Amino acid sequence: MKKVLIIEDEESIAELERDYLEVNGFSSDIAFTGEEGLRKATTDSYDLILLDLMLPGIDGFELCREIRKTKDIPILMVTARKEDIDKIRGFDRGADDYIEKPFNPNELVARVKAHITRYDRLVNRDEFDHTIQIRSLVIDQESRRVFVSEEEKVFTAKEFDLLTFLANHPNRVFSKEHLFERIWGFESMGDITTVTVHIRKIREKIEEDTSNPEFIETIWGVGYRFKK
Repeated sequence: MKKVLIIEDEESIAELERDYLEVNGFSSDIAFTGEEGLRKATTDSYDLILLDLMLPGIDGFELCREIRKTKDIPILMVTARKEDIDKIRGFDRGADDYIEKPFNPNELVARVKAHITRYDRLVNRDEFDHTIQIRSLVIDQESRRVFVSEEEKVFTAKEFDLLTFLANHPNRVFSKEHLFERIWGFESMGDITTVTVHIRKIREKIEEDTSNPEFIETIWGVGYRFKK
């Protein structure tokens, strides 16, 4: 049974999320503060985390960044904020997706199922060779580890998925919309801002000079291309 950690300070919302998840075959734990959420997230084993942004103590942005230091499982931010800057901040700190309050519980469950399924498929896939090596960049797809000039770089789940997808399809140009649909799988959300944020974060980790990238090239007005 897949297990979800709910980090939410509003008891009624946390219990609603828990009830719908458990009816749909998930087990779940609830943490009502950022500190409790961080402790559970880093010491227990979960398949996905539902993370509220507005928490007492450690807020959701900081908590997401702390969790990402040790975990690459999907993190879905649940937020009442609608400003793009907050969504960008969330993606920048390692969130994989967001859902706005008030939300449809069935949509929430569908998002959870889709992210866990996609993560499991990418972790366990075997259609490609396990290791990709391009100049100083080495991607171990089996262990989901990335090395640049023999130094390991820490990647979030979606950063790794995006980099691996591009590296497995070198010299092809992909639009932001295509990458968003391929990696996130939620075309109906209509928000591709996260692709730009993730490309920037990947470049910061693998490129010696982000203004003159060696690996991921921007094709202005079209999208991105991995240069091999």
